[in-house]
Amino acid sequence: MHDVSVARGDNVVLHDISLRIATGEHAAILGPNGCGKSTLIKTITCQCYPIVTPTTELLLLGRKRWDVSQLRSHLGVVSAELPGERTPVTNGLDAVTAGFFSASTLWPNLHVTPEMRTRAREALHLMQAEHLAQKLVGEMSAGEQRRIMIARALVHQPEMLLLDEPSNALDLAAQRELRDALRRVARQGVGILMVTHHLADIIPEIDRVIMMRAGRIFADGPKRELIAPETLRALFGVEVSLVEHDGAWHSW
Repeated sequence: MHDVSVARGDNVVLHDISLRIATGEHAAILGPNGCGKSTLIKTITCQCYPIVTPTTELLLLGRKRWDVSQLRSHLGVVSAELPGERTPVTNGLDAVTAGFFSASTLWPNLHVTPEMRTRAREALHLMQAEHLAQKLVGEMSAGEQRRIMIARALVHQPEMLLLDEPSNALDLAAQRELRDALRRVARQGVGILMVTHHLADIIPEIDRVIMMRAGRIFADGPKRELIAPETLRALFGVEVSLVEHDGAWHSW
């Protein structure tokens, strides 16, 4: 991205963003609510488009234009919401397999191949969620649903996994399961780009932090340099105390 600004309705949400993220990189986008983090992810996934100016440039995997359905095979996107009203009455394996078609369920007209089923089961295995294969998504806990949605995003074997506030609405046990699952994904060589305002979500494999405030890049650099009380105080506007444990940071 170079000089990228994005409007949502009448409001300009992102202002003059210049940013480069490498394929396979592990990075976190950190900032307070309303700072533009989610809009940045939506711009990367072509759900939002930049305001056109003479200096604006946006390249995704080296290309200026994408068919969104093709882009999904390169970028696995995990949102907090289920993909459609039929997903809750779909079992876990079918919900993951439906990711090949960006569908809320396996509709009768969709042709599912044995290879798709195999890759869906492999994604469930990576999430340690094989036991959820026959369980209806609507009967799962929030943490179980999140693991199913990550598995769904992984069936294409994407280069990058994009997550928007992945730990929201999860209890402590589910948060730990989620972070352990993301560490397994990172070790498989899949890049992770995560939007969060929780320091504990920034798993040890993530070594770059992009901080945002008021729709602009506030800071961008190595995690070890930016996760510091003075920087976080300036970003969030409150006093912050930190403790590190096993490569993860916690704040209060």
